Amino acid sequence: MSARVQRSMLILPVNNPHFVEKAYLRGADAIVLDLEDAVPPLEKESARTVVKDAILSAGRGGADVFVRINSEPEMLDADLEAAVHPGLHGIFLPKVEAGIQVAAVAERISKLENERLIESGHVKISLHVESPRGLLRLQEIATASPRAESMSLGVDDYCLHLGIEPSGEGSELYFPLCMMVTVCKAEGLNPMGIVGTVAGFKDTVGFEQAAERGREIGCTGAFCIHPKQVTVLNRVFSPVPEKMDWARRAVQAFEKGVEEGKAAVSLDGRMVDTPIYKQAKLLMERAAAIEEVQKRKADALRKIQGQ
Repeated sequence: MSARVQRSMLILPVNNPHFVEKAYLRGADAIVLDLEDAVPPLEKESARTVVKDAILSAGRGGADVFVRINSEPEMLDADLEAAVHPGLHGIFLPKVEAGIQVAAVAERISKLENERLIESGHVKISLHVESPRGLLRLQEIATASPRAESMSLGVDDYCLHLGIEPSGEGSELYFPLCMMVTVCKAEGLNPMGIVGTVAGFKDTVGFEQAAERGREIGCTGAFCIHPKQVTVLNRVFSPVPEKMDWARRAVQAFEKGVEEGKAAVSLDGRMVDTPIYKQAKLLMERAAAIEEVQKRKADALRKIQGQ
């Protein structure tokens, strides 16, 4: 699979040392250290001074580490200066409305990589679209830089632009999220999202239902704001054992059928033809990639415990 597995991206304020120190224990596939909404304006300058150390701390458990920067020009350069250091996996870029924004950030990252002896192209970009204007330019945004790795929708801000409140069932989100998923699948990016909001972090049942709706339309993971939501996302965006068992048997049955000169076979009363075979193979690849992520995190934790 070309797209990196990130079932859960836990966003936390970089200026809260308690949250940062505990981040590596949360089990998230990715940690997003926030310099944007979670940091008050008067604290942003001081928050930048802790980013470099926070990246190493948050990444101790094997998670990919991102930094969410401010998109406003007067803060963006300073945020990138603070964020692009060894150990950083990517920049979480909010409020994206045009490809030129992405290209400019990518160019600045390239200069910082060169200055700080980071492998060229290592630092990725996670794109966060929050407005109808950005939605109408999704493909332009997705293809603006080869650093783009994933894309997500800022639900609350998007609804604000629409002049509505997020609904319980998330019906207003199907159109933008389906557009996003389609573009991401076409361009090889991870579509990240749930059909609902992350704000109600105490309602884990509702959050899980929203995550399941996101998975059903093609999302491969989502960001969240609470450790309890990490557990939900890791479970929802992983193949269930029953489906994995069927996929393995479907692959075996189809490949045996091909050897016998058949273009389709029957398994458990269901036809398995080429598209079904390819779906089963993709599911198995997804499971293998998740297993690698889990191993990476487990190995990192064992290394810490052995110190």
